Amino acid sequence: MSSGSTPPVARIIDWGKFKYQREKQAQKSRKKAKAPELKQMRFGLKIGQHDMGVKLRKVNEFLDAGHKVKITVVYRGREMAHRDLGYKLADKIKEQLGDAVVIDSEPQFAGRMLSFVIRKSGSHAKVKDAQRDKEASQNNQNR
Repeated sequence: MSSGSTPPVARIIDWGKFKYQREKQAQKSRKKAKAPELKQMRFGLKIGQHDMGVKLRKVNEFLDAGHKVKITVVYRGREMAHRDLGYKLADKIKEQLGDAVVIDSEPQFAGRMLSFVIRKSGSHAKVKDAQRDKEASQNNQNR
């Protein structure tokens, strides 16, 4: 029904056809929707500065793609006697990733691993989603 028109105008449609088209559209949108995965990146306690930079770049790529990232600090052998070094490394990782990330779960110690989950913060993620939506609408208009 067209709002604000005088006299009121209504369109008569085939309900079965309308329902079918709506179902097909829902299938197409489900097919295109990509659920965020949980990626994992492992760090050793004795990791070098350059190696950490390489891994953090990869973590940023995962975050930009919309995934959550589980960061795991692995203890080997006698490193278990120095659990505090793992927490310091976790703090260093958080610091280098900056304000663009939010910690979903705080560092937890399990077995020989210290792990925590991070994701892109809401404001940064919303900007990315807005850019993606804008590009999609431009692509649709060009067709």
